[in-house]
This record gives sequence, structure tokens and C-alpha cells, in this order.
Amino acid sequence: MTLESAVGEAAIEANLKQFLLVLSVSLSVATLPQAISWFRQIPYTLLLVIAGLGLAILDVRLVNLSPELILAIFLPPLLFEAAWNLKWSNLKRDLFPICLYAVLGVVISIVGVAFGLNQIAGVPLTTALLVGASLSATDPVSVTALFRELGVDKRLSTLMEGESLFNDGMAVVAFSFLVGLPLGTKQLGVQPVLIELVTVVGIGLAVGALIGFGISYLTQRFDLPLVEQSLTLVSAYGTYIIAEELGGSGVIGVVTTGLILGNFGSRIGMNPRTRVIVSEFWEFIAFFVNSIVFLLIGDQLRFASLADNLGIIGITIGGMVFARLVSVYGLGFLTNRVAKSNIGLPEQTILWWGGLRGSVSIALALSVPTILGEREEVIYTVFGVVLFTLLVQGLTTKPLLEKLNLLGDQPLRQEYLQLVAHQSALKRVLQYLDDVDERPGIDQEFCRYQETLIRGELKQFEEKIDKLQDEYPRLQTFASEQLKNELLAVEANTYAEFVQSGRLNQELAPLLQEVLEEKD
Repeated sequence: MTLESAVGEAAIEANLKQFLLVLSVSLSVATLPQAISWFRQIPYTLLLVIAGLGLAILDVRLVNLSPELILAIFLPPLLFEAAWNLKWSNLKRDLFPICLYAVLGVVISIVGVAFGLNQIAGVPLTTALLVGASLSATDPVSVTALFRELGVDKRLSTLMEGESLFNDGMAVVAFSFLVGLPLGTKQLGVQPVLIELVTVVGIGLAVGALIGFGISYLTQRFDLPLVEQSLTLVSAYGTYIIAEELGGSGVIGVVTTGLILGNFGSRIGMNPRTRVIVSEFWEFIAFFVNSIVFLLIGDQLRFASLADNLGIIGITIGGMVFARLVSVYGLGFLTNRVAKSNIGLPEQTILWWGGLRGSVSIALALSVPTILGEREEVIYTVFGVVLFTLLVQGLTTKPLLEKLNLLGDQPLRQEYLQLVAHQSALKRVLQYLDDVDERPGIDQEFCRYQETLIRGELKQFEEKIDKLQDEYPRLQTFASEQLKNELLAVEANTYAEFVQSGRLNQELAPLLQEVLEEKD
């Protein structure tokens, strides 16, 4: 064995051990809230950051990240999963404010942060713009998880997730342009910026749409859950790589593909069982990637370097929070006047304070070319700001929701759904008993005894449901909404079966939706 091959194998073994260590630590910490109830008060992403900080204090460094691979490895699955789960019906209702926040909000954020750093801290303009671009991408994964847990209005989640998806694309486009300024490959000006924007966005949209619709029709030809699941994974990374190679935005391409496959392809090309399998697969992938990224956010910190940049970090936080305030309230006022969006001040307050920064910001900062002398300053500034948003804004969002009376009734709804599930399960058991009543070898007296026990249990659950509905009348509205969604799902799935069997060549819009809306 040659010396070079021995060194290569040793390097591979060391990297593999590092990866397995990261995987073990991140997944262990991320599952703590499920095992120990006390930890459920803290979002798992924050637990991972805290665990990473603990490792950093002990000077245990899990892995050295390569700037060239960060965006390509971490961004595609995170973006695809978010786009896959974002319903177009919810998104199009608030498309105007979401686009306004995502486009103009990114510009306001970059300008606000860059102005503060340049004018107050004396940071060179090119470096200040890079910091601003890195921090212009919101990452509300912790906040939206909290929303789901507390039953906060779905519209607020859609606004935050929609803005995050689209401003990720805008932030990466802006960052890619601004990183070329100090390298001398780009020129700052209105015309170059517009040409760059139209080019990268257009190519990203075209590639994403082509791959999204192509795979949508391809999955109509077979019903193989594992193959269809694999195709979605290939499409996420494939779209990103192809769009980047063609000079477009891989981020916008992945978002486009995810939206098409999640809202169109999964309906015409996948049966309901496959859709569930694919959705659960992407839920795990997002959990897996987030677990690694947020752990590394804490682990990669060097406290000495962080302390040296505290002043700049403080100014950046101030500029970012103020720019976000101007963006949310200013653009909120505009969209309420122009599009009649009716986004209230309490909701705008949560959009402002809940605009956390996370994995995308870190990935952008770490992807700054090593040739730039300001790279370390950009990284530690962004790390410090992300840490502030996660630990301060993230932990104070729940009290703010309570203060603004925006907490939902999720615990009550969950209790109601559990009772309904018990009721439905016992009714099925009774039906099964009727079917096996005449089976040879079964004692009829035993069957009647079991039936009596089950009916007694069923009566108790029915009484609990009636009592709950009497005490909380709004549960009846919730039950009606649940039934409406079930009816629409049955109708949509029937259309999908007709398309899949070749009896229809296009997906039909749910007719029942229009009927129910007219009745409402």
C-alpha cells in the first residue's frame, strides 16, 4: 500500500467518524423533547444550538465545513421540504404581501444592516453588504413549530413560511451578486443588478418548472412509493445543481420544483398512501438536516473571536431589528391599503419579532470565499446575530403570542380529536364483532360480554364529547371544518385516481370547494 493511499484512507476514516459523531449527538439532542417532557418547552433547534455551545466551550469541534459544499448540501432539502408542504391554496391568498416582504423586505434588510455597519462601525461597504445579504434570509423553523404546537392561526404560519421560502431565493441571489463585488467580478449599479436578477430568477424558475412538471407526469406511469420518494430527492438536488450550472438560482429552482410536486405532482401522480410516505420521508430529512445545521451553529463558534466582534454584532442586531420593523410595518401598511390583506398589528408584531435567522444565514456566511480577508469577520458577525435571534427572539416569541392574545386552542382541539378517535375506533371494533359473531368456535356469550363492555366505553366517550362541545361551542365550528376538509380530500383523491388510471388527462379542481364556499 502506498503512502498516499494510506493517508487517503485515514482521512476518509477520520471524516466518517466525525460525521457519525455529529449525527449521533444531533439526533440525540433533537429527540430529547420527545423523551423528557420538560424539554418540550424549548424548540429542538434551540436545544441543538445550546448543545453546540456546550461543545464549543469544551473545545470539541465536530467537523470542519467546506465553504464550497455548504449551500449545495444543506439548502436543497430544507427548501424542498418547506415548499412541498406549503399549500398553494393558502399561499395564493396572501401572495401579494408575501412577495412584497420577500423582495422589498430583503432590500430593506440589506440596506439597513449595511448602513449601520458602514456608518456607525466603519465596516467597509462591501463587507457590510455581505453581512446584510447573509442576514436578509429569515428562517422561522423554530417559530412555525411553536405555532403548530400552540394552534396559532394557520394564516400567520403561511405568511412566515411563504416569506421565508421566497426571501431565501432573493437573499441567495443578492448574496451571489454582492460576493462578486470585492472579487471584482461584479459591478454595483441599477442595470447590472436588474440584469443579474432577471437572469438568475428566470433560469431558476424555468429549470424548476421543467423538472417539477416532468417528474409529476413521470410518476403517473407507475405506483412505486420508494421510486417516487427517490425521485423527489433527486429532483431537489438535481434542480439545484442544474440551475446553478446554467447560471440561474438553484434556490428558486428548488422552491419552484417543491411547490409544483407538492401541489400538483403529488395529486396527479401519487396515490394518497404514497403522498403520506413521501411527506413523512421529507419531514425526517428536514429534521435530520436541521439537527446537524443547528448543532454546528453552536459548535463552530470561537468565543474569543465572538468577543472581539461584540460591538459589531450589537450594531448589526440593532440594524437588523430596526430594518425588519420598517419592512414589516411599512410593507404591511402598504399591502393592507393596496391589496386589502387585513394583516393586523398583532400579526405584524409577530412577523417582526419572529423573523429569526438560522441555517440559511449561516450557510451563506460560511460560503464566503476564503480568498476574502473579511471572511472571518462576516462569519462571526452573522453567527453572533443568529445566536441572538435563536436564544432571545426564539425564547420570547411564546410570551409575546400570549401577550397579543394570538394563542390558539390547540390543546383543546387535540383533546377533542383524541376523543373522536377513541369513539371511531370503538365503533369499528363493534362492527368487527358483528362480522365474527357467527364464526365457528367463538363463544357467543363471550362476544356479547365484549360488546357490552365496548358499548359502555363508547357511551363514556360520547358523553365526554358532548360535554366538551357544550363547554366550548367553537369546537362545533372546528368539527365542521374538519369534515369539510375530509370531504374535499375524498373528492380530490377521486379525481387523482381517474387521472392515474388514464380516464382523465388533467387534474380537476375540487367542485365541492365552490359549493361549500357559496354555502358559507
